[in-house]
Amino acid sequence: MNEKVDVLMATYNGEKYLKEQIDSILNQTYQNIHLIISDDCSTDGTRNILKEYEENEKITVFYQENNQGYVKNFEFLLNQVISELYMFADQDDFWLPEKIEKSVEKLQSEKLDLVFGDLEVVDENLKTLYPSFSKLMLLDRKIKRELNTDKLQYLYNCMTGCTILSKKKFLDKILPLPTNSKYVIHDYWLGLVVSLNGKVGYLETPYIKYRQHGNNQVGTDKISHKFKKLEQVRNLFIDVKLGVFETYVQNPDVFPEYLQILNKKAFDYFKMLQTKKHFNFKGWSVFYNLYKTETLLYFVENFVILNMPFFAKIAFHIRLFILKLLGKR
Repeated sequence: MNEKVDVLMATYNGEKYLKEQIDSILNQTYQNIHLIISDDCSTDGTRNILKEYEENEKITVFYQENNQGYVKNFEFLLNQVISELYMFADQDDFWLPEKIEKSVEKLQSEKLDLVFGDLEVVDENLKTLYPSFSKLMLLDRKIKRELNTDKLQYLYNCMTGCTILSKKKFLDKILPLPTNSKYVIHDYWLGLVVSLNGKVGYLETPYIKYRQHGNNQVGTDKISHKFKKLEQVRNLFIDVKLGVFETYVQNPDVFPEYLQILNKKAFDYFKMLQTKKHFNFKGWSVFYNLYKTETLLYFVENFVILNMPFFAKIAFHIRLFILKLLGKR
């Protein structure tokens, strides 16, 4: 069980919580680790904090000369992986002492290729806001239903990067990371590639305090819940899926042949939806093949929003009116 694990941390202006996070990683019960940090041209005190750890034999720090952006910074880190196992770490979370131990234990005992897990959502002082990120974001049912099927990561991302432990052997398929869509980021892509080519496991017990402080790159906000017009929700849905399926079409070798065909049809379907403002009666079979494993409610909601926006608009205004009456909007 004592195989070395490379822990990859991308930093950028993270001085406020960085030391606490690094120390939580160094204080793991599983000690055979190599923490690899890449700082993306921080302008606050991040680099001064990192210099305090440069003499630690378990830590290697890289300082980028030009700002890469967080996806390219993680790509740089992935290219530094030497060990057969690696993990992602955010700069502002807090890892419980058993996180690495429990992840490695599950991966090895169940002969998995990747392990990911739930998180405890906390505020900036590590006070619990939500005990389960997966339940909060309504991901738990899909994860249990689709684990180790082609659909786990296919339609949207179920894996939070900082929970992932994965085997190095898939990096040839993962790299370079796609950059054409801001909706397909490093953890989404990595999880998709491994789920399509290997065996994945899930840790239901959270071993990370997932800190929300207002400056998170990715957090718990649901953008569509802030919209006041159905058109905004629909346009976002379509833009996200166009970005996702364009990425898929541009990287066909990752997918089995039947998904390569569906990817092209899905991209054309969402492209067509951009021209339909009130009703759409085409491509329903494509929608069905994409959403058929989702819950009935999720299926119906998305079908009406995408294909029958005229009716969805009426329902949206009724819902918004009720929320205002309840003081929730």
